[in-house]
Amino acid sequence: MSRPSALGCEECLRAATRVAAFADCRTCGHVGCCDDSPNKHATKHFHATRHPVIEGYDPPEGWGWCYVDEVLFDLSDRKTPHNGPIPRYY
Repeated sequence: MSRPSALGCEECLRAATRVAAFADCRTCGHVGCCDDSPNKHATKHFHATRHPVIEGYDPPEGWGWCYVDEVLFDLSDRKTPHNGPIPRYY
């Protein structure tokens, strides 16, 4: 498990796009916006890298998703810690 790369979706932060839901890649720590966001950067990261597992990141929500197996699973006992406060846009 890698440390999260940013305090929000990396791509949306660069573009100054506001997003409220994030997921981090359990392989490399990339933080992307979830599929309920317009840009779906977490899923785009999976397609680009084939890193299979993301974790609900804001707040640490205790769930994981495997893109390969399309399975939701419990990470409540091993959540990734935050690097600091997450900016709030809502």
